[in-house]
Amino acid sequence: MFPTHRPRRLRQHPQLRRMVRENLLTTSDLIYPLFAVPGESVAKEVSSMPGVYQLSVDKIVEEAKEVYDLGIPAIILFGIPENKDLEATGAWHDCGIVQKATAAVKAAVPDLLVIVDTCLCEYTSHGHCGYLEVGDLMGRVLNDPTLELLKKTAIAQAKAGADIIAPSGMMDGFVQAIRSGLDGAGFEDIPILSYAAKYASAYYGPFRDAADSSPQFGDRRTYQMDPANGREALTEIELDIQEGADMLMVKPALAYMDIIWRVKQASNLPVAAYNVSGEYAMVKAAALNGWIDEERVVIETLTGFKRAGADLILTYHAKDAARWLANQS
Repeated sequence: MFPTHRPRRLRQHPQLRRMVRENLLTTSDLIYPLFAVPGESVAKEVSSMPGVYQLSVDKIVEEAKEVYDLGIPAIILFGIPENKDLEATGAWHDCGIVQKATAAVKAAVPDLLVIVDTCLCEYTSHGHCGYLEVGDLMGRVLNDPTLELLKKTAIAQAKAGADIIAPSGMMDGFVQAIRSGLDGAGFEDIPILSYAAKYASAYYGPFRDAADSSPQFGDRRTYQMDPANGREALTEIELDIQEGADMLMVKPALAYMDIIWRVKQASNLPVAAYNVSGEYAMVKAAALNGWIDEERVVIETLTGFKRAGADLILTYHAKDAARWLANQS
């Protein structure tokens, strides 16, 4: 009798669909980004990212407790310093805002993993990810001198109690420089989650509002990857693996699922996908207008990242997703 094969047989009952499901999204997959700012009792909503806030350290601790109670295993911290300068002092100073937030969270919620973004763009007066030549108005970061700043930053973050260092500046050799710095300072057990394939993407726009990190001139295309390139991502991850990366990240995620897949196939290391600010903002805007079912779209999207090969997902939807997943179980 035609048809011989009837795949719909396995879709007839919700329990059967669960039994044969190929990829499972869980709360343990999620990492929640947080933005730390100076002051007390500060909770300033980011206009382009509804539900996301710039938070003072005391409020960061409150969020960290909520995140932990939801079963989310980790946060990633970004910082907005009180003052910016050419040396990115706020990034590597022992009293930097991320260092303060890290120490406070680890004291209050010791079992929550604290990942720290190890980059300089939020801390430099020009908004680029390292040193520039005097008079440079293009944003061509000086690679090797910047490695020393990243090394200092990573060591300061580790001293503050960070569990995982996540360098994101896309400097050549940044994993090796940070690894040698951490090892030399006695932090050889702290893993590195490298932003191994970070693209020069238009999806970062709302993040730059949240982190106050827009370049004052030029752009970041001389150090972040060209969105048209796929094979180049494999070169980048291979170099980072050789230099000692423990985990690899692809950023952004939604338009780069093919890259997530390629990285997963090319490496045995855990792969993270960053569901970035622009991706989040589009979903929130559509949901607030009643155009989509937010819960279904978010869970479908995050599941898509898992299907593409992501082991970890950094997402501003993490708290909502954790609640929705709990209700599904």
